Amino acid sequence: DFERAELGEMWRGTGGPYRLVRGQLRIKGARNRPLWFARRLPRDVRIEFDVRSESESGDVKVEVFGDGQSKADSVSYTATSYVLIFGGWNNTKNVLARLDEHGTDRVEGPRRKVEKGRTYRLRIERRGAVIAFWADEELIARMDDPEPLQGRGHDHFAFNNWQSELWFDNLKIEAL
Repeated sequence: DFERAELGEMWRGTGGPYRLVRGQLRIKGARNRPLWFARRLPRDVRIEFDVRSESESGDVKVEVFGDGQSKADSVSYTATSYVLIFGGWNNTKNVLARLDEHGTDRVEGPRRKVEKGRTYRLRIERRGAVIAFWADEELIARMDDPEPLQGRGHDHFAFNNWQSELWFDNLKIEAL
């Protein structure tokens, strides 16, 4: 949880405006400068957290299996991770992308808008070559990756976003 005054040494900021407010992580306008969790992820994992968008645009974004340090240095950004987006592109797309959220190999899930002010429980799981994510138990997107991102350089989790105001809490990471 985020029941403290400072993020602490378990988190690595890359320049985004991350703050702890009333026991939650607040982010607005990170512009693809993630907040990386310092510990390495197990290969097969379940990650869960609560998130609320206070923007009509939705745009919930996280990265999983990244290098723990990459960030955007310009408007364009190629990640080192899978990028999971719920309500992206002004709340019109739900995407699971491998390295490039604008790439042609991304998977787009069914259209489901993020409601402003509503708290969602997101869950991400990877088992073998399959990675998927859910919002409140509804599948948002699933990818069967023949060359899964794994090992050194692909073993960290991050909160991220572009411009929306997001509030995160109750992060849980467990090996499967």
